[in-house]
Amino acid sequence: MSLVDQSLIDELIKFRKMLHQNPELAFDVDNTSKLIAKELHEAGLEVTTGVGRNSLVASLNKGSGVNPIGFRADMDALPITEVNTFGHASISPGKFHGCGHDGHSAMLLGAAKLLAQAKDLEREIHFIFQADEENGNGARAMIEAGLFDRFQMDAVYGLHNLPGLAVGSFAINPGAFCAFEDNFEISVLGKGGHSSMPEKVIDPIVIGAKIVCDLQSIVSRTIAPSEHAVVSVTDFRTDGARNVIATEVNITGDCRGFEEHVSESIKNQLEAIVRNNCDAYGAKHRFHYSTSFVPLINSPEHAAICASVANALPRATADAQYGRVSFSEDFAQMLMCKPGAYILMGNGEGHDNYAQPLHNPSYDFNDQALGFGIEYWCAMARHLT
Repeated sequence: MSLVDQSLIDELIKFRKMLHQNPELAFDVDNTSKLIAKELHEAGLEVTTGVGRNSLVASLNKGSGVNPIGFRADMDALPITEVNTFGHASISPGKFHGCGHDGHSAMLLGAAKLLAQAKDLEREIHFIFQADEENGNGARAMIEAGLFDRFQMDAVYGLHNLPGLAVGSFAINPGAFCAFEDNFEISVLGKGGHSSMPEKVIDPIVIGAKIVCDLQSIVSRTIAPSEHAVVSVTDFRTDGARNVIATEVNITGDCRGFEEHVSESIKNQLEAIVRNNCDAYGAKHRFHYSTSFVPLINSPEHAAICASVANALPRATADAQYGRVSFSEDFAQMLMCKPGAYILMGNGEGHDNYAQPLHNPSYDFNDQALGFGIEYWCAMARHLT
């Protein structure tokens, strides 16, 4: 049984399901932002909207204002069509809260309401509700809009649910926790022609296939197995047809790791593989490499605080040395500006919707986890960091 009053839990479940049913993408979270801002304003917080487009900050200043801190939740959904058929399933095809940001917003909203009513709290807290986490642009937009200049914070904290981890369990790691995400775009420019006369063409499909195979040698043959790295080809498109050998092949992909030198090494090897293969066959090429997410680095001091606070919650446990996770998170941008930490919270085990992987069309946030998230945020508010 949660320490949070059941009436508040019921209210937040209803709110969370409303958000789930009406998902919005990227920065286009107009309705979501307005609904959250209205709830926060009615709870007595000072709400500042438009901090980095549709993101917002709700401020609570009680008492001396010592050790001001920030708590962050994300609001945006994913461009996925949900396959669930329950009553609160998305009513917008191609839009779906498949990462639990509806739950993150509901938990932080619940904590803000409780802390606004608290008589025993003397602290300045800024509740950050951020748009466009999924594309890695929201945190940067808030920072560029003066987030940390306009709102004083000595530290900033984030939380995300994790399917496969039991409800009531928390997980964190000091130092590197979430991976960087790099993206590449490769165009192989050959000479197309009739499929019956391949000797007269420069076939970009053959070259592209060779490039895809050679990319598999980067991890373990160039980058040591002890260095975490992932290079994945995610799309391969041509302008060919049934009886037409293509003129152009476009290959895109995704790379993950935790260290800057790994990113640089992947980029250099990718470019060399593309250049060498195209030169060997007489083709031309275009190559573009970019970073969408930087690695998320937890302050060891603040990660230890998060683990200690979570472990002290009734019925909760926290793994303080969980290890690294391969997904990416744009909260990393905030941790480049301020010390703090990012923690994971269990969404449930087994085979139901709650244990489905993040970004799976069958996923759903587990409302049984709401109380744990609210308790965590409230306990963090009372811990002087």
